[in-house]
Amino acid sequence: MSENLVTYESNDRIALITINRPDKLNALSNGLVEALREAMKRYRDSDDRCAVLTGAGDRAFSVGADIKDPPRDPDLWECVPGVGVEVDKPIVAAVAGHCVGGAYVLVQFCDIAVAAENANFFYPEAQLGFCGGLIASCAARIPHKIAMEFMLTGKRIDAKRAYEVGMVNKVVPVGKQVEAAMEYATILKDSAPLVVETLKRFVRSTVMPKGPSELAGIARRDLLEIRRSDDQQEGGRSFREKRKPVFKGR
Repeated sequence: MSENLVTYESNDRIALITINRPDKLNALSNGLVEALREAMKRYRDSDDRCAVLTGAGDRAFSVGADIKDPPRDPDLWECVPGVGVEVDKPIVAAVAGHCVGGAYVLVQFCDIAVAAENANFFYPEAQLGFCGGLIASCAARIPHKIAMEFMLTGKRIDAKRAYEVGMVNKVVPVGKQVEAAMEYATILKDSAPLVVETLKRFVRSTVMPKGPSELAGIARRDLLEIRRSDDQQEGGRSFREKRKPVFKGR
């Protein structure tokens, strides 16, 4: 896996996380999902107080799943903030160009979103005959009828309409989306982190409804944490060696 599928830059307590496959319009491959999951974990565990999530170039934030290498193991949910990686710190999305399918799910689970004027949002799963289900909580984030139209018809929503219905917070000229996202990020990283993180956690945990796929992803995340843990390895070793295990909670 190339380390450059997702880049992570930290400056003045702001992380810039970039989906970095511009030659493939930032399509989400298995390797990219894994790299993005690791970037989210790095942000969670770092001293950075806010992150900006964007895609390389201005043609596409991401065109969604790479049809030649669609996310399977790890699955897409594993890189989604708040589902695959529990992150209390804020994340601002900076979107230019196409934002398709699972890429919109990533934006949906960010806290704030900035769109370039050429941004367009498109969710074609009903027309393609498959569904991961994480999109369902879109109906809790924007007006119900707009969400149903977006999820079920596959019609594109341009940046102006996305702003009007509350999918994004701000629309800016093409090439200015990261700069505008950084303005939000600067406010957030200079704010009281305990307040910011507590309010985000309250909203995520008790205010915002969760769809079945989101709940399933969270449960799978917690179970995978055990399966991948040192403690599980120690349990197996101690059984084979016929000794009492020494667990360390990691």
